[in-house]
Amino acid sequence: MTQMASEQTSLARYGWLSITAAVATIVLKSYAYWLTDSVGLLSDALESMINLVAAIIVLVVLSIASRPPDDDHAYGHDKVEYFSSGAEGIMILLAAFSIAYTAWERLLNPNALQQLDLGIAISVLASVINLVVARILISVGHSRQSITLEADGKHLMTDVWTTIGILLGIGLIAVGNHFEATLNLAKQLGLNGWEILDPIIAILVALNIVWAGIQLIRRTVAGLMDAALPGVELAEIVEVLDRFAASEKITYHALRTRYAGARRFMSVHILVPGDWSVQQGHDLLETIEQQIMAKFDGIDIDTHLEPIEDLASWQH
Repeated sequence: MTQMASEQTSLARYGWLSITAAVATIVLKSYAYWLTDSVGLLSDALESMINLVAAIIVLVVLSIASRPPDDDHAYGHDKVEYFSSGAEGIMILLAAFSIAYTAWERLLNPNALQQLDLGIAISVLASVINLVVARILISVGHSRQSITLEADGKHLMTDVWTTIGILLGIGLIAVGNHFEATLNLAKQLGLNGWEILDPIIAILVALNIVWAGIQLIRRTVAGLMDAALPGVELAEIVEVLDRFAASEKITYHALRTRYAGARRFMSVHILVPGDWSVQQGHDLLETIEQQIMAKFDGIDIDTHLEPIEDLASWQH
């Protein structure tokens, strides 16, 4: 098994961490909804169910990505991670729409909330679990350059923000119910007290997390379309090539880059004097490749040696 595959295998344990957190928060949030009958907490529990499905997808994807290259997949299986991030982006959007729909139904059919203090306490505990796991996944995903873990962490962070928004609304309701005055808008809609805030805040939170889903989908599409490396990383490669071009009487062209999951790929044509020996050209390419690889954790480099005097060298 390659070092990259071994690292992917070690990442699978974070998939189990995500699954454990999802199961725990589903139980807690469902209980909080059962106690309070809050549509906001119901939508929060629904999103946690989506988190569980996403966590299972993460575990499966990381298991596939850990497989070493084979005859049918010579460049490895890393690109499967984009299917996971794309699925998570779609599920975030579905969660947002389900929250908005459920909240709209409650806005039209109001209902008094119960046992808010206990429900809020339970939801806070669930949110803390999600926050801790989300920060772990995002940190590991960033350091290991795993878009799957990073996407799952961001998905959990949307859940945290959802819960915070909902708890703020429910907290206001709990405070507002201690006062006799009611909102004029609530009276017009036939609502008693501040319960109108429950579905309204749920809808606002749903609109807010739509952006996270869109961003994940955009990043997934870029990866599947073999987008070039980010500008900062491309500049590091160009800096090495330019340095050799200035000192070795050589030049280069046809530099191409792309990334797939945690792996980077590049190809470049190196043009050297035609009277160089094969050994001299080979040694130069080895030196260039080693200096570029030293700048990245994982990059596959394909260099092509050509005579600088031949016009055909510049035509492809």
